[in-house]
Amino acid sequence: MASQLPFHAVKECFRRFQEVRPEPRGELEHVNAYTLLVAVALSAQATDKGVNKATGPLFKIADTPQKMLALGEERLIEHIRTIGLYRNKAKNVLRLSRILIEEYGGEVPSSRAALSSLPGVGRKTANVVLNMWWRHPAQAVDTHIFRVGNRTGIAPGKDVVAVERAIEDNVPVEYALHAHHWLILHGRYTCVARKPKCGDCPISDFCQFEEKTL
Repeated sequence: MASQLPFHAVKECFRRFQEVRPEPRGELEHVNAYTLLVAVALSAQATDKGVNKATGPLFKIADTPQKMLALGEERLIEHIRTIGLYRNKAKNVLRLSRILIEEYGGEVPSSRAALSSLPGVGRKTANVVLNMWWRHPAQAVDTHIFRVGNRTGIAPGKDVVAVERAIEDNVPVEYALHAHHWLILHGRYTCVARKPKCGDCPISDFCQFEEKTL
């Protein structure tokens, strides 16, 4: 695990990330807060591309908790069968839909505690929804961010919560809203797991990764 980069270095890293991607966006397709919540819940141990392929047709007919419950488990499974753990995910989507109707008037809550209490929704999923829909500077740490944070020294930590806190503590406030998107996209397309593209990396001069592929 790398040591924490100094503040001025972290700030310069994010300035460069912003230069490369001025408006980074999450890649899960959605039409409202509910479909975003469902898409993120379905994305656990799956690719965004695979989830989008399944949810495109699904969200045309079930874009509210009420419509999802009306669809029912077997028809929902037909739509998401290509996604890993689809049976368990279908049950969770229907359970969270019922809770949204019964306890939140069919609306997606805007608090981490409320979101995290929903079936199939963990801290990471809650943070994605808070960030992408409610525009809170919440940091959703996935495998990409965990790797990038530790390799570079931008946000080192022994577990995802430690990395999340390191981002919150060390990323300048002007970059906080988009920080997790910049880090995810950097990990997905440049700082990849097996053979990182260090020659294409905009922050390679700051990165503390000892096995650079320059």
